Amino acid sequence: MKRNKVLLGVNIDHIAQVRQARLGTEPDPLVFARLAEKSGADGITVHLREDRRHIQDKDVLNLRKRIRARLNLEMAGTDAMVSFACRVKPEEVCLVPEKREELTTEGGLDVLRNREKIRAFVSRLKKSGICVSIFVDPLQGQILASQEVGADCVELHTGAYAGAQSNLQKKLEYRKLVLAGQCALKAGLILNAGHGLDYRNVVPVSRMTGMHELNIGYSIVVRALTVGLEKAVQEMKSLI
Repeated sequence: MKRNKVLLGVNIDHIAQVRQARLGTEPDPLVFARLAEKSGADGITVHLREDRRHIQDKDVLNLRKRIRARLNLEMAGTDAMVSFACRVKPEEVCLVPEKREELTTEGGLDVLRNREKIRAFVSRLKKSGICVSIFVDPLQGQILASQEVGADCVELHTGAYAGAQSNLQKKLEYRKLVLAGQCALKAGLILNAGHGLDYRNVVPVSRMTGMHELNIGYSIVVRALTVGLEKAVQEMKSLI
């Protein structure tokens, strides 16, 4: 495996989730975003969900104005969310599937079945100067459909790899990621990945040829409870 210089996007949704447990003002995601920046994060990722269960509109606005790192806004493909993104103009938007009842994103966006709608959203976002990524399962059809609708990047859903219960299953899921990555690069797409990645499983994904950025949140926040956010980010950065 060829060693790449891979960027780290730190997802701070779970910081906001702690705040929303009491509907208070602390912890402030902006404070933690700045700590992550200081510790080597190349970008800050937030998922503004339609039900606003953790990150709020004001968080996105504050981050856009007050962080130096690139802001990656994960969001559902809806008219309301696209309009919001076009007003705020984060550096990058990642279109993701979203179900109200899920605890976390459960799979990739089905670009094949929603091609025309997604194409329209991608066009609107790009006209606002926003780099557009699509969160997809590691399947050739979804990757090629993402290229067809005009996306700049794909973010491979690494959940099946991260959740594999045996070494054999992990190898099979990793092979799917490698093949999907090759497909994305051949299609001229920027290659990102994320979901379920942690300190034990991240290295093989980071070493995939052409890997550009990994977006990681939960495992970093969990590690931060023991060692602090700055060290948690530094440790992940050193691994990738």
